[in-house]
Amino acid sequence: MDTEDLRAFVEVADAGGITAAAARLGVTKSIVSRRLIRLEAELGVQLLTRTTRGASLTEAGATFRDTAARVCAEIEAAEETIRPTGELRGRLRVAAPLSFGPTHLASVLAEMASRHPRLHIQTCYSDQFVDLVMGGYDCAIRVGYLANTNLVARRVGRVNGGMVASPAYIAAHGAPRTLEELLDHEALMQGTETWQLMDGEEVVSVRPQGRFKADSGMALVAAAVAGLGIGYLPFGLTRPHLFSGALVPILPQHPARPAGAYVVRPPGQHPARKIRVLTDMLTDYFRQFPDFDAGESPPAVASVA
Repeated sequence: MDTEDLRAFVEVADAGGITAAAARLGVTKSIVSRRLIRLEAELGVQLLTRTTRGASLTEAGATFRDTAARVCAEIEAAEETIRPTGELRGRLRVAAPLSFGPTHLASVLAEMASRHPRLHIQTCYSDQFVDLVMGGYDCAIRVGYLANTNLVARRVGRVNGGMVASPAYIAAHGAPRTLEELLDHEALMQGTETWQLMDGEEVVSVRPQGRFKADSGMALVAAAVAGLGIGYLPFGLTRPHLFSGALVPILPQHPARPAGAYVVRPPGQHPARKIRVLTDMLTDYFRQFPDFDAGESPPAVASVA
């Protein structure tokens, strides 16, 4: 039984269709179809019901899917043990945040591809959390506070941030001097989130209000620079604007609760070596480029009349 046929079946089962599975595998739809036909012929049973809308598992397919996925994982793990230590091959599908990914993380993934020319890397950049299993991802890079999840997570760096606004906003509306006054200001938000701020060693939760909302950190930075309100953002996004003077810190005595950058993966016994290599490279990156961390303090906010 060909392992590529098994992998094709598992991808179609998880993706819900041949087109999506082909995109995940990086091959044509006709190749995926041929592999499925070959596997079903070998087993003598129909595993999938094809329709114009996609493909769904038959009863036999549902029974066979978990076994096929486990066999594929075990074969991949076995192959890793006999390969040269430095060689990676196959495919690595990564979900990364749009706000940080292209500017901070893409260089790490490009370096990984350069070091391992037989490894195919596919990255999806989005500030929305994706379902790793349904999306067929090997892992994701997530920045912020890690919610309770059944995913396996490894922290690769620390992320610090704080509240910022433009001088134009402060000139028009003043700067809040307390957390209570903050509630009277326009907040730039992703949705209806709570801002977690530090008051000494204590974490304080604040529920601000605002009319400008976006699911992208870069969009919120642009809104802050444009003077639309106060943003609660990582220093990795705001630092250039803080040093240029386009943004100034707000209530710097109440920084954001320290967050983290994580590599998360679906649960399993052992992470694939390609995920371990990426995790180590990201850890080294965060040590070398502390833009996400506190780093050099931004200039203090000027007094406002």
